[in-house]
Amino acid sequence: MTTKEIRALAPAEIVTKLRETRDQLVQLRLRKQTGQVEKTHELRGLRKDVARMETLLREQNKKAPTAA
Repeated sequence: MTTKEIRALAPAEIVTKLRETRDQLVQLRLRKQTGQVEKTHELRGLRKDVARMETLLREQNKKAPTAA
């Protein structure tokens, strides 16, 4: 997922996508341990997607005015 695609999503959608991506990452790690993964480069891609989503989510939360 590109940064541009993530920026187009609402914060709630980003959280949902983040949860799904983390689940995929866990499943891929488990499959890697059992030797069932042929495309190990997908692990790196998923980790980077998680980092992008967390960064942009934090960025959006900082921009939102606080109600304090």
